[in-house]
Amino acid sequence: MKSKNPCTSATVAHALERLPGPDGQRFATVFQHGSLLVEIYAPRGTDPQQPHTRDEIYFVAAGTGEYVCGERRQSFGPTDILFAAAGSVHRFENFSGDLTLWVLFYGPEGGEGKYTDCTICVLNWPDRFREGGGVESV
Repeated sequence: MKSKNPCTSATVAHALERLPGPDGQRFATVFQHGSLLVEIYAPRGTDPQQPHTRDEIYFVAAGTGEYVCGERRQSFGPTDILFAAAGSVHRFENFSGDLTLWVLFYGPEGGEGKYTDCTICVLNWPDRFREGGGVESV
C-alpha cells in the first residue's frame, strides 16, 4: 500500500494476516513510501527466494536459523538485522517454524553500489549492547 500519511505504524500480527497470499506467497507488502518498500516474510519449510534487484535489510521479528549470503553463513535470532546487497544470492536455512521477518527494500534498481559482495551484519540490540558490542560484520 502506498503511504498517504506522514506517520504510520504496523504490527507483525496485522502484517501476518496478509499471509499466505492468493497464490500461497509467504510475503506481502505492508508499506511503501518513495524508494522504501516494507514487506512481511514468513517462509515455511524452505526459503525459495532468488536474488533481488534492490538492496534489502531483514529485521528478525521472530524465529532463529542460519542466514546464508554468498559463501557466508551466520546464525540469527530475534532482533537481529541482516543485509543483502542487490543481486546477492542469499537465503534462510535451518530456520524455526515461526520465522517472521520484516523486509525493507530501498534505493535504486541495482542497489546503491557500495557493496560488491554479500555483507552480513547482525545487530542484536538487547544482548550485544549490554556486553559492549555493536555491529558485527562477518
